[in-house]
Amino acid sequence: MAGKNYGPRRPAGELDGGKLDSIVAKARKERDTRLAGYREQSLRIHPWVCARCGRTFTRENLYELTVHHKDHNHDNNPSDGSNWENLCLYCHDNEHQRFAHLIRGYDVNAGLEKKAATHNPFAGLKDMLKDK
Repeated sequence: MAGKNYGPRRPAGELDGGKLDSIVAKARKERDTRLAGYREQSLRIHPWVCARCGRTFTRENLYELTVHHKDHNHDNNPSDGSNWENLCLYCHDNEHQRFAHLIRGYDVNAGLEKKAATHNPFAGLKDMLKDK
C-alpha cells in the first residue's frame, strides 16, 4: 500500500474559484436557515437532556429529543428559549396528552394520589443470606 494517498480527493483539472465560492455561500445560507428554527436554537441553548425524565442524548439519538413549548403556543418563540424545554418523545407525548385532557375538562391528576408503599423487596433477604 505504499504510495496510497488517504487524504481528501483532489478533483481532476482546474478548480473553478467562482463555483467553489457559490457552493460555500449556498451551504452557509442553508446552515443559517436551519439554525433559525426554534428546534435548532433550543438545542444550542439547552442541554441535550429530557427536562422531565433526565434521559441524555447524543448525536446518534438526538432525533428523539423534541422541543416543547411550555405555554403550548407554537408561535411564542422568544430567542432566549424561555418558552422551550427539550423533552424526549415519550415525555413530549405524555405532556400533550395531559394538556388535551385538561382542555377537555378531565382531571389529569385523578388516580395519582400518593400512597405509602406496602411492599418490601428485602423482606426475606436476611433469611436467604442465612441459608448460604
